Amino acid sequence: MTHIRTRKYAPAALRTQPSLATATLLTGLALAGPVAAADAVDAAETRAGNATTLDGLEVKGVHGYKAERVASPKFTQPLQDTPQTIQVITGDLFNQQGATTLTEALRNSAGVGTFYAGENGNTSTGDTVYMRGFDSSGSIYVDGVRDLGSISRDVFNTEQVEVVKGPAGTDNGRSAPTGAINMVSKQANLHDAVSAVVSAGSDGQQRATADWNQTLGATAAVRVNALWQDSDVAGRDHVNNSRWGLAPSFGFGLGTDTRYHLNLLYIEQDNVPDGFVPTLGLPGWTPQPGLEQLADHPVDPENFYGTRYDHDDVTAQQATFRFEHDFSEALKLSNIARWGKTEQDYLLTAFMSTGGNSGNPMAGNIKWTDIDDLSTYTLNRSNLTYKDQENTILTDQLNLRADFATGQVRHNLSTGLEFTREQQKSWGLAGTTGAGWTPANLYDPDWNATGLTTRLTGAYTDGRTTTSSLYLFDTLAFGEAFLLTAGVRADHYETEYRSASVCGGRGGPACGSSPAGTVIASRTVEDSDTLINWKLGAVYKANEAVSLYANYALSQQPPGGSNFQLNETAGNANNINMDPQEARTAEIGSKWRLFDDALALDVALFRTEVTNEITGNAAEGYYQNGQKTVEGVEISVVGHLTDNWSVSAGYTHQKTEVDKGSLLTADGSNNLTYTPEDAFTSWTTYRLPFGLTVGGGVRYSGQMHRGTDGAVGTPAFTKSYTVWDAVASYPVNDHLSLRLNAYNVFDKQYVAAINKSGYRYTPGMPRTCLLSAELRF
Repeated sequence: MTHIRTRKYAPAALRTQPSLATATLLTGLALAGPVAAADAVDAAETRAGNATTLDGLEVKGVHGYKAERVASPKFTQPLQDTPQTIQVITGDLFNQQGATTLTEALRNSAGVGTFYAGENGNTSTGDTVYMRGFDSSGSIYVDGVRDLGSISRDVFNTEQVEVVKGPAGTDNGRSAPTGAINMVSKQANLHDAVSAVVSAGSDGQQRATADWNQTLGATAAVRVNALWQDSDVAGRDHVNNSRWGLAPSFGFGLGTDTRYHLNLLYIEQDNVPDGFVPTLGLPGWTPQPGLEQLADHPVDPENFYGTRYDHDDVTAQQATFRFEHDFSEALKLSNIARWGKTEQDYLLTAFMSTGGNSGNPMAGNIKWTDIDDLSTYTLNRSNLTYKDQENTILTDQLNLRADFATGQVRHNLSTGLEFTREQQKSWGLAGTTGAGWTPANLYDPDWNATGLTTRLTGAYTDGRTTTSSLYLFDTLAFGEAFLLTAGVRADHYETEYRSASVCGGRGGPACGSSPAGTVIASRTVEDSDTLINWKLGAVYKANEAVSLYANYALSQQPPGGSNFQLNETAGNANNINMDPQEARTAEIGSKWRLFDDALALDVALFRTEVTNEITGNAAEGYYQNGQKTVEGVEISVVGHLTDNWSVSAGYTHQKTEVDKGSLLTADGSNNLTYTPEDAFTSWTTYRLPFGLTVGGGVRYSGQMHRGTDGAVGTPAFTKSYTVWDAVASYPVNDHLSLRLNAYNVFDKQYVAAINKSGYRYTPGMPRTCLLSAELRF
């Protein structure tokens, strides 16, 4: 299939496009009349009758954008009667958009995204997700089990993505202060179906997926999902995402009271990672001494400043066994056991685009032979970022669901035990560069540098956490109008961390009497505790279509909880003597079900207060009296306006503050970093009488503040941006459908993410097209 090419745009200042007000107005008009919008993706029809049992809870195959409930048995009620902000992004929605990764699927949740591009010389990898002001990358789950590793997750084997906002400690144990993300896997069912999607598009995008489900007698089935991809990244030279994967699923006893599921997953990735682009000349950038000539001369956002050595090789494996037994309609037992391992071998040639100083302008990483000739400027490839890391998890989760009554009060009880062992190992690497390791030309870089040799240094880290958990959730129904939901969870964790470092280098220990470069092991550091998390919510059902709710929850993150790395360094949040970080969230809202339950409209006001943050300094001492606050409003609408018109849209406004403690932002404002104050997302499609489906969406992200680390002259913020996407699909016959996706229709140039120092940014994807053919049998 021939690739669809778009022009390579020249470096220029970021172009303006329709404002948020215009975007909102036009989207509002689209929602007010039949202009463009709702999809009835034919692939969903093959799943509409499917039923999969997940953790003891039967979840019907979702048709369209609107889901009724999440997969976890810990949420005993439908979404309308759950007192919390939860967004379910269905496969119908993200597949119609041509999404291939979790990050792309999360564009359907306003204000949730990968806005952070790394710290100092390091570049972030994988799904670096921020939500409501905090990094939520360590709170990503697959079927309710934590998924470890800083990798990019593909959605070829994903039924739906669930975004649970607010403290999730009661549901999952240690987690980010503001929520968790759960990917629900596809699995075998009693419905024969075969489908495949083949896609090709701009800048060498190539991808194929297949989904085959076959019954084996009356109560057994096998399902296999397969993936192959070899895609350049649109708008970026040399960056490539190549992967293949298999996900077999076996089901036994389907449709009976006792069911068994065995799900396997194997994925290999062979990627060329992205070191991003210098922020020189962008809004907010001021030249350092000697770089004045670069003002108003940003680099081409397609430029690649790495080398042919750069790689991101990932192998992910999972084996999951699920058992379910229904004693009766009111009493059900389920158990899920999983072993998983993720290995990542990563090398990135990064850079720091610094100038010199007034006394020696060429003392920095940017140099030139003719100060007035921009073609002579070069950028040192000074930072080699390595990662040789392995994450493993072994877990068993037992759940009992019981429905009963005490007098006039009805109970939906969910209780269980969980035992989990998680481990993260990493090995130190170092590189030596030879004569061929030339700097990159600033405006025309060549990735053919040579002369790099790498070796293991003997340094390592090894962190492991063993957790034993007991939880209890109950929803009490008082008549038909009032529900009270309560949950409590006790986690006993034991974390053990050991490491060895090369002495004498940056960040390494003192060598003492040992020669420089000696590997010195630190003593093993241990920490253990029992944490109690809880939540309480109430729902008042004004009628069948309207629910009003309020909730309050406490969630805690112990030292080392996000990365297994304990230490004894004063002022570090992972110090074993520090108390757990605490997050308390209060939320009130209403959930409306309109047009005979075809459309869901949710409105929520929330406030999250994170305490036990570290303040002070080495001279005056450190204290855990810091506090951060995020408060705001979220509005979402999802479902059908008519049988042929579908919509998914969301808006969030959030105010963030550092109430106590040091400021976090480079511009000195009292905000949290990498969090847009306003964000909007929408997607709407309409199926015409002759079968053609047309539609699209608008995404807006407000200005964001980056972190501070002493960098000079770099942008302290990213500007807001608005991006428009479009889609058209047509069923050629019963077995073939064609779909054309157009992204960033107006070719908006924007900063999608920025690193902490402000030296590098992630360019937003330029205008691209993707043509897909879907086969069904």
